[in-house]
Amino acid sequence: MKKEHVLHCQFSAWYPLFRSLTIKSVILPLPQNVKDYLLDDGTLVVSGRDDPPPRSQPDSDDEAEEIQWSDDENTATLTAPEFPEFTTKVQEAINSLGGSVFPKLNWSAPRDAYWIAMNSSLKCKTLSDIFLLFKSSDFITRDFTQPFIHCTDDSPDPCMEYELVLRKWCELIPGAEFRCFVKENKLIGISQRDYTQYYDHISKQKEEICRCIQDFFKKHIQYKFLDEDFVFDIYRDSRGKVWLIDFNPFGEVTDSLLFTWEELISGRNLKGDFSEGDALEQDSPAFRCTNSEVTVQPSPYLSYRLPKDFVDLSTGEDAHKLIDFLKLTPPSASPFSSTDKPCLNPRHAQTAVAAAWGAMPSMH
Repeated sequence: MKKEHVLHCQFSAWYPLFRSLTIKSVILPLPQNVKDYLLDDGTLVVSGRDDPPPRSQPDSDDEAEEIQWSDDENTATLTAPEFPEFTTKVQEAINSLGGSVFPKLNWSAPRDAYWIAMNSSLKCKTLSDIFLLFKSSDFITRDFTQPFIHCTDDSPDPCMEYELVLRKWCELIPGAEFRCFVKENKLIGISQRDYTQYYDHISKQKEEICRCIQDFFKKHIQYKFLDEDFVFDIYRDSRGKVWLIDFNPFGEVTDSLLFTWEELISGRNLKGDFSEGDALEQDSPAFRCTNSEVTVQPSPYLSYRLPKDFVDLSTGEDAHKLIDFLKLTPPSASPFSSTDKPCLNPRHAQTAVAAAWGAMPSMH
């Protein structure tokens, strides 16, 4: 995967070519001061909020006393920076798209931060909704700081012009989304997008779904994208119509879902047992889905709700943190220190780590 392949998957690079096949969207240049605000590691104070409603007067002296809980005149009030011109442009774009949008940057959407929103979704009505998701998302930070992380070429990183992408909000059913893998302009694999859940209709209609996606690819996508190796996401609605959702680079930076990148790059064992019993044509792509409720998994986005140190510790991905944790020992033979504060011994530490491993979903 080269840097030019990543650049070709920017939303603004492919949207003009496939506008009629996808969801209506608006692209806005992201000002430098907005980017700086989104990358600021300080306390999360969301900019772009409407003025709060006026507070009602207290009904009694007791209530007034309760409200005046701090007499410290030196208490600092955190205020968010304001971007009036950009806020106006964003709100006009949101209104032009029906009042609700799905936001993303050049490549990524803040899917890992949906839990922090008041509605627990990526549906945004104001710039403050977007800022809350973006400032809470590791995916967005990666777009800013490591867009070419898995690229193999040593050429200097191109100068990036970041953009805010606003897509008209549509209620998409997760069980109707699929990820498609293309190598040398040939569709080699299709995976259920929401692989953590079992959907009965996918198992029953997999041949029909596969043919439908193949027809869409041959008619609208094949030989029309800027590269010959790429990944694209589609949505198949209740009428059987296929909609283009996004493009992604063909490489490790993109989630391979029910495939492995070793399989996709080498082409070996792609179909395995998936094609023989399904009576699929020999030249058709491998199609993989969650085949039973037994294989249902926790959502991989759940770990983003926890502090990173705990995730690293529970998954064993940071050996140094695990070693430090196991070295926690009491200063004496007593299970409590001289100050009567609980102290963890190595056996308890190992039990806690094992429990954490069992509680955490696998990210692979």
